[in-house]
Amino acid sequence: MRPFSEGCGNFLPRPISRREMLGRCASGFGAVALSCLLADPAYGRSKSPFAPRKPHYAPRAKSVIFLYMDGGVSQVDSFDPKPLLDREHGKPFAAKISPTQFDNIGTTFKSPWAFKRYGQCGLTVSDIFPHIGAMADELCVVRSMTSEFSVHNSANFFLHTGTGVQGRPSMGAWTSYGLGTLATDLPGFVVLNGGLVPSGGWDNFGNGFLPASHQATVFKAGKEPLADIRPREGRPGLQQAKLGLLAKLDRGVLDRFGHVDELESAIANYEMAYRMQSAVPELIDIKGETAATRRLYGLEDKYEHTRTYGLQCLMARRLVEKGVRFIELTCPRISGNDRWDAHGGLLKNHGDNARATDLPIAGLLRDLKSRGMLDETLVVWAGEFGRTPFAQGSNGRDHNPYGYTIWMAGGGAKPGIAYGATDEFGYHAVENKLEMHDMHATMLHLLGMDHEKMTYLFDGFDQRLTGVKGHVVDELVA
Repeated sequence: MRPFSEGCGNFLPRPISRREMLGRCASGFGAVALSCLLADPAYGRSKSPFAPRKPHYAPRAKSVIFLYMDGGVSQVDSFDPKPLLDREHGKPFAAKISPTQFDNIGTTFKSPWAFKRYGQCGLTVSDIFPHIGAMADELCVVRSMTSEFSVHNSANFFLHTGTGVQGRPSMGAWTSYGLGTLATDLPGFVVLNGGLVPSGGWDNFGNGFLPASHQATVFKAGKEPLADIRPREGRPGLQQAKLGLLAKLDRGVLDRFGHVDELESAIANYEMAYRMQSAVPELIDIKGETAATRRLYGLEDKYEHTRTYGLQCLMARRLVEKGVRFIELTCPRISGNDRWDAHGGLLKNHGDNARATDLPIAGLLRDLKSRGMLDETLVVWAGEFGRTPFAQGSNGRDHNPYGYTIWMAGGGAKPGIAYGATDEFGYHAVENKLEMHDMHATMLHLLGMDHEKMTYLFDGFDQRLTGVKGHVVDELVA
């Protein structure tokens, strides 16, 4: 697949961000949002960058919901039981310790939570996730993930973009670029922000060298998920009049200079912004949801953060119904916790975060399945790395990129299995070791995209999400 326009053949100009472009426009969305009404030959473009595009082959999934567990969930406290830790608890760690981010290495540290088997598949899951455990027969658990990085920033970029440096396109941007959106009034890539900005910032959701139209649209929690989404002009026709002038100016620039990604991407975003003026209020209005659905997602739970994350999960389902291709959820901000990053106080940190996310995630899976949507929606649960099986200090765990767990559900992922394994301590992946290039390739495969063919010409090379690595893991495909 080639870019929409290949520019000079050496370097493409770096696409301007939506935030930068809007900052240069005095009236924000309101001054430019009606461009879609003038989008006939006014802008000289034949096809919107948001238009649906054909996959390489028949897809199993039409959309992805990425449940991002910011900070690094401990695998040995969640989906990778290690009885040896119980026997060795409190003793000096018996295996060789690989370099980690911090010192203060303590003794072998058993899980504070018990494990039990769930479902007909018999998948073993910690008591920290009883609701997700009850959905075990839908889960495709990978216990042999690795990362190339042990610090949050680089590991986050690696998770999202396949490289450890900022400025590269995220997997959501690649999905939007490759497939467009099935929604007519929403972009292809949406981030539902529960309150936490990941280490590395918004570059985790950026478009990199791809056209700026494919960067994430970030919805914040609350009644107004997007700033400037409501028209500011009180007089009928004023917004359209402003757009008429801007259309004339933009047409003149394009006539003189031809393809200008910064301008064309901004125009496309403005057109989408207009359509979102009616779509977003409808999206966030959940009055029509039944009481049973609200309970399913935990919207009436006593715990505030369960309600916050539950609403995000419900919004994710509604976005999938609209046809949005890639939806990513960040975790809620919980007072006293630093994400899942439990260098100390593991019991409270993981306990609070699990309480916030467990019920809503299970509710999302149940809801998608009951509506016949799970088969075409790939749900992915992942953090940037795992945690050590020995203590940091007395009651925390350090970063562990050498072996950790993620899981998938729906969208063609093989249900009810556990793939790969770590050693007897849960420290290093030792069987069917994978990294994010492999997961990215597999996710794209389930979306009907060949990761080796989905490319974009930049800096003289056909760039891709998986770089020169990655393979489709056939054992994870149903």
